[in-house]
Amino acid sequence: MNISNISLRQLRIFLAVADHHGFSRAGNMLSLTQSAMSHSIGELENELGIRLFDRTTREVLLTKEGADLAEELRHLMGELANTLSNAQRRSERHRGLVHVATSPTISAGIMPDCITQVVENYPQINLIIHDQVQQQTLQMVVNGEVDFGVIIEPSVPSDLYTETFMEEPFCLVLPETHEIARQKQVNWSDLQNQELVLLDYASGSRPLIDNALIRHGVTPRVIQELGHVTTIFRILQSGIGVSVIPQLALSSLEGSGLATRQLWPLENRRLQLARRRNRSLSPAATAVWTLIQNWCQT
Repeated sequence: MNISNISLRQLRIFLAVADHHGFSRAGNMLSLTQSAMSHSIGELENELGIRLFDRTTREVLLTKEGADLAEELRHLMGELANTLSNAQRRSERHRGLVHVATSPTISAGIMPDCITQVVENYPQINLIIHDQVQQQTLQMVVNGEVDFGVIIEPSVPSDLYTETFMEEPFCLVLPETHEIARQKQVNWSDLQNQELVLLDYASGSRPLIDNALIRHGVTPRVIQELGHVTTIFRILQSGIGVSVIPQLALSSLEGSGLATRQLWPLENRRLQLARRRNRSLSPAATAVWTLIQNWCQT
């Protein structure tokens, strides 16, 4: 006997016939024809090598072997139902640790609101943020050290599964007294010959900024490359240079003595959620993933 040839459907049909003492009533319950029921029972008997029912013109009765099998199957089917029910309940639980890696500008711009929403909507989820530069964020996702990452669209495609959930523009940040701050409209071409203080290449934004400058005919004159926007802001406050910064990083500028201007034409960066391909997320991680997806809408 090859047990893999026996299906759960056949066992359910067998129990239905046993419980209703006939093919007709069992077939009505299962929405199957009498011939389909009889064929299924015949295959099951052939596979088991035993006779399960004695059939007469008026009734269908379990044999001794059939009755023993039915008793054991009812017990096993009950256990299976409980097992599946427990699994479903576990899938509906949003609880546990969720580890998310993000780059510093995303951590500052998005994650505080997301943490607040997790606390309000999923109080049994503990969201842990790993604030890393882009390359380290990608590596943590690839290595399975975190559930997923929130990244800037990489210039080189990775083998991760990604979903873009928002786009944001790059802006110019400069001292309020700078001559460009007096312009009604600032173009990328206005940055030609300006001293630039930019994020370094550990940031996922830097290649995008470089490409935008090149597209608009600007030969970059970079005087400082730094890892954190807060350090860039301090440099600018001293009156040195101007900077191109993603919009999310501008929230901490109030009262800084720095001005922000939109750069035209618009150049955006895409923010993406990234996880390992062919690896499903836990229910808790899925809840956080969905919450971040919806962040820009709320």
